[in-house]
Amino acid sequence: MTTVVADTTIEGLLRGSGLPRPEAEILLRRILGTERIHLIAHAEDSVDPPKARAAKACFARRRSGEPVAYITGRREFYGLDLQVTSDVLIPRSETERLVDLALERLPPASSARVLELGTGSGAIVLAFAALRPGLRIVATDISEAALAVARRNALEHGARIDFVRSDWFASIGPEPFDLIVSNPPYVAAGDPHLEQGDLPFEPRTALVAGDDGLACIRRIAAGARDRLRPGGCLLLEHGYDQGERCVALLRGLGYSGVEDFRDLAGLPRVCTAARPG
Repeated sequence: MTTVVADTTIEGLLRGSGLPRPEAEILLRRILGTERIHLIAHAEDSVDPPKARAAKACFARRRSGEPVAYITGRREFYGLDLQVTSDVLIPRSETERLVDLALERLPPASSARVLELGTGSGAIVLAFAALRPGLRIVATDISEAALAVARRNALEHGARIDFVRSDWFASIGPEPFDLIVSNPPYVAAGDPHLEQGDLPFEPRTALVAGDDGLACIRRIAAGARDRLRPGGCLLLEHGYDQGERCVALLRGLGYSGVEDFRDLAGLPRVCTAARPG
């Protein structure tokens, strides 16, 4: 009787992962604590049994659909390596457009007062803090578990941010802000995308916003009018098919300079507006 010995070399684990090669490499690099060049240069090296078992367990989690970011516990956003858990949304590249537009409105030496609503992992405000260290930043989330992730990220990156548990503006004081930004829930309750890709694993409360996906955007847009200083800016990320409705909403609320911007994929993504004054 012939005994089949599993190939636990680096190359053998990657080939046997059942995953696209780039995903398998990311997971194996995380287990081994190494860079991709090491996987290539040492492809025939054996991996010690505990790490080989850990790699196979990670591969199985990914084959079941679990997002790579939740398996590794990390995600890159705007050049920052961030902690992520299943308590927060996975930061996505399209949200970097929101950061770009906000930074255009915040000069390098700015000491502006900035509010983020629904911070999740803290990705957006951590990018602000890294590139505009003089800002006075307040970031809220209704989830204490999400705030714990954001605080760990801020500590890791040495960012000074005031994190507040709040249902949108409920726990925020009366002092006005120069800029308010949010990537709120904007998926409609019945949207079939909720059962696709990474979304089934992400917190539903951070995704779904009523029957049309605009419930949270309406609350934020209405509340921000009284929280912005005259001339202050509001920036809202929205769904690819919600741009025209968001523009109409903001104009109907009396905001000035309302514009909608596309992301790198060419899809409508971010509405900007200002409080008249």
